Amino acid sequence: MDAGERNDPMTMWKPDVGRLTRSTKLRKLINAKYGTCLENYRDFQRWSCENYAEFWAEVWDFTGVVHSRSYTSVVDKTKKITDIPEWFIGSQLNFAENLLRFDDDKVAIYSTGEGREKIEAITFKELGQKVAVYASAMRRLGVTVGDRVVGYIPNCPEAVIAMLAAASIGAIWSSTSPDFGVVGVLDRFSQIQPKMIFSVNAVHYNGKVYDHLEKLEKVVQGLPELEKVIVIPFVPSASCKISNIKSSIMLEDFLQSGIVDGQVPVLRFEQVPFSHPMFIMYSSGTTGAPKCMVHSVGGTLMKHLEEHMVQGDLTRDDVMMCQCWRWELLLSCMMDLPLYHMITSYGILLTMSGTTHKLSSLRMILSTGSPLMPNSYDYVYREIKSDLLLGSITGGTDIIACFMGHTWDAPVYRGEIQQMLLGCDMATFDENGKRVYDEDGELVCFTPFPSMPTKFWNDPHGDKYRKAYFESYPGVWAHGDYCKFNSETGGFIMLGRSDGTLNPNGVRFGSSEIYYIVESFKEIQDSICVAQRCRDLSEERVILFLKMAPGAPFTPDLVNNVKTCIRKHLSARHVPAFVLPCTDIPYTISGKKVEVAVRRVIAGQEVLQKGALANPDCLLQYANIPELQGY
Repeated sequence: MDAGERNDPMTMWKPDVGRLTRSTKLRKLINAKYGTCLENYRDFQRWSCENYAEFWAEVWDFTGVVHSRSYTSVVDKTKKITDIPEWFIGSQLNFAENLLRFDDDKVAIYSTGEGREKIEAITFKELGQKVAVYASAMRRLGVTVGDRVVGYIPNCPEAVIAMLAAASIGAIWSSTSPDFGVVGVLDRFSQIQPKMIFSVNAVHYNGKVYDHLEKLEKVVQGLPELEKVIVIPFVPSASCKISNIKSSIMLEDFLQSGIVDGQVPVLRFEQVPFSHPMFIMYSSGTTGAPKCMVHSVGGTLMKHLEEHMVQGDLTRDDVMMCQCWRWELLLSCMMDLPLYHMITSYGILLTMSGTTHKLSSLRMILSTGSPLMPNSYDYVYREIKSDLLLGSITGGTDIIACFMGHTWDAPVYRGEIQQMLLGCDMATFDENGKRVYDEDGELVCFTPFPSMPTKFWNDPHGDKYRKAYFESYPGVWAHGDYCKFNSETGGFIMLGRSDGTLNPNGVRFGSSEIYYIVESFKEIQDSICVAQRCRDLSEERVILFLKMAPGAPFTPDLVNNVKTCIRKHLSARHVPAFVLPCTDIPYTISGKKVEVAVRRVIAGQEVLQKGALANPDCLLQYANIPELQGY
């Protein structure tokens, strides 16, 4: 690896100049309508930020948003991003109606999973009928506009159907994975006081069946506002004894209550304002109680339609598969394409491994969760396909969407996220709030965008909201990511979360720079790099923990080699003060490495909200390490 490689990256893929993408079509429509001369994607992206009201109005028309009442104005441009302006004022629509606009025999969802022998296919017509029955049953049980309906549930068709049913009524949906423990679930759901919960009797994991009813019972006990608990027999062979669970009912009985005179009822779509709440999402909860971020019906829909239809160039002939726990982020795909199986587009978290299937139909891979390292680009284009679009994407739960990511109209460079997405006015700031190019900095956003949270739940004056995004740099959105913008290519290199930023001897850098080096060692399976502050807080040093690959020993020679490699390819100030072994590394249930948790443990501080961690017990090994005492 050459020292300058990351600033002058290799071109891995180039656009087909003969391909007329939806992004190109929209750009040409805008040129014709506004008399502009936008010649390429970067021209288009700049225009979309400088003219964001006009841009999003064109996306509304271009994607064919279904609505019962149009808007009187797109957005008040006199308001800054810190004012959290309202979008598409006066409009009325329904999230579920947009996703269920097709009532035909084309497949909407393919579904399978561990413990299931067959692949289930659900057509749009069948999906609409299922949603109608769920919604009818919800209404009969008193669910109405603004009520919270939640899922403690895996990725499955029932989760999609329940969410769409809630959306059709104008209710608010929220969910957590069955991987979450009772404390983690209650930390989230107790804040929003749901009226109804959908869950499962058991789950499959790694060849075993795990009962879920005991956890569910404790969760229900901690949610006194719950009026009904619907249990899905997700694992038919497991127990479905629900007599100990207050207000519980099996899915079959719930659905029977939704049948009217032996017929599937007509599905009604409650019309709500663009800014009406649709999803409540949560921060990771690793540094305090999870923040409850409220995302709107229209904002979520508009941003997803732009990402899937314009950025991704996806159509009804495409099928998207996602190995991802946040299935809410993909549901908008059903507006224009089905989900799962026989893939032409594949969204994946973190890593790619060996291929064992025919991938002739595959034309796009999207990766998120952690920065995609350069060697993964090499692997994809060498071992999978040379003519596909590899899109490293980034954004997050905070915006229920992406800031930077994929486009068919710009090259893919090794190790870089391709471009800022349309309508996302991004830059990097140094610690003094000065815009910087080609050097490490904080990711910020200047102008409003539709999928900003409308508010935080239980934050009546917006204090938590302002502190979360606008405290670091007044007047702009600070996303909490550390990255580098390449002014030559227009791409970004993500360097990790800001709370994982290291600053030894005044040299500020992201932990991802260390991981970039460490991943080249085959003996190392995983690693975590954190800062340790001295007692008087005057300085800090870097500590690197290595989890060895099976059978590989942790040796002084390995430590020396790692340090030498870091010094050679980064700098002497990047070299960790200590390189230590560990047996496991903490991750959130959503698959994100939790550096701040390790940092707190080695500082002798309590780790709050351990319920957010997939493996909290591993933190014990980081306490009272002799080498780190007395600093």
